[in-house]
Formats: sequence, structure tokens, C-alpha cells
Amino acid sequence: MPAPPPPWTLVSLRPAGGHDAMRRAAARHGARLLALSPWALRPCDDDDARRALDAALACEAVLFTSPAAVRAAAALRPLRPGPGQAWLAVGAGSAAALRRAGVARAQAPARMDSEGVLALPALAAPASVGLVTAPGGRGMIAPTLEGRGARVLRADVYRREPLPPAPRALAALRALQGPACVAVSSGEALERVLDGWPEDAVAVLRRCAVAAASERLAELARARGFARVASAASPRPAALAALAQQLVAG
Repeated sequence: MPAPPPPWTLVSLRPAGGHDAMRRAAARHGARLLALSPWALRPCDDDDARRALDAALACEAVLFTSPAAVRAAAALRPLRPGPGQAWLAVGAGSAAALRRAGVARAQAPARMDSEGVLALPALAAPASVGLVTAPGGRGMIAPTLEGRGARVLRADVYRREPLPPAPRALAALRALQGPACVAVSSGEALERVLDGWPEDAVAVLRRCAVAAASERLAELARARGFARVASAASPRPAALAALAQQLVAG
């Protein structure tokens, strides 16, 4: 009887409380999950956020950059597209969140990243774009749209609150053995861990392979010293876990 394949570890850098989908994907590919959360997501609940969101929701095109942006916006205001508006999502997860919030027809690109959403016809030459998002992240979208002549109205409806390394997560990272791969879907998350966590723990992380959610993130990982890096077909957990399994087996 053939021996079972050796266990391996998928490292997730998702926000606190956001690892469930990655954990299920890892399990389907025979992996353990090591959850390292560099931050938590906190919705905004103040008058400034509501005013900014009202202005963004009145634009010709309204773009949501994450499922968290959709959930935070829906907690502040009903999400109801107006006549002639285009409501857009960076990826399938954000589009699904919009449907759950009552927006039946949200557009999302096949290539689920900043480059993909910027290629959508609705963003070719809009007069105004409401960007529903959080501070930081996806830095190329607003400048590109402004370069196309659009007026970009930003609504930061949630924020990323940095977290210190959890002692149990640090201990698990330091003790990590066997094949391992980091799923990278946020450059900010990767850099926060590399720059802010203890050097001995970061040294362990650097020995891992990297399954990146886009070629841009793959390039970042290579620039930060990772040797085995590849980009997945999509940022979905299933695609990242499948690629990670290929990397640790290669």
C-alpha cells in the first residue's frame, strides 16, 4: 500500500477572522493552515464616512474594492444602483457580496485584480467614479482613473487595524517544518509581516514558497527575497491552495 503524501502547510495572511475559506481550501489539498493575521478589519461608523459614501454612491460608476468594503458600506447605507450607473467589483467575491446586499447586476472582471477591473468598459472614460474602499491598498486604481479624466470620489468605509503578532501564531511559525507555501493576496499584509515581525520568525517565512494572487504580487514577493514564487489564475482561496500544492510538490 503506497505511503500517504507528506503533510504540508499553507500559510494565510488574511485579516483576523478571515481565514475560514483558506482553511477549507487547504484541507481539500491535504494541507494544514497556519493563520498569521497582520491586521483586523474595522468598519467605519461616523458622519464623515457616511458623507463620503453618499458622494461615492452618486457617481457615474461605483467601484467596490473588496467584500469587506461592500459589507461596511451596506451597514452605513442601503446599496441601490441608480439609473444609468455602473456598479463594479474588483473580483467575484466582491460581486457576490454585492448580490447579497441586494445589488443584482454588478460587473466584475475575469482577471480579478486592479489591472482587470481597470480594463472594464465602464471605466474606459467615466466622468466620475466612486471608490468604496479602505485606506491603503490598490494604489494604481485612483491615479489611473484620474489620468483618464475621471473625478474620483473616495469613501473609506473600513480600516485595517494593525495587530501585534499573536504569541501562538509566532510559536507555530518558528516551529514550522516540512513543505510550506504562503498565500499572498495583499502586498501590504506581506510587507507588514516581513517588516514588523521578529527576524527569526520572518526567516522561517522566507524559506516558504509563495502562491501569489496576481503577477504584481508575485513580483513583490520576488523583490522581497522569496525564491519559489508563482501567480495563481485567480485570487480565490481554491486557486491559491491548488497552486501552493503544486509549488510544494515541485
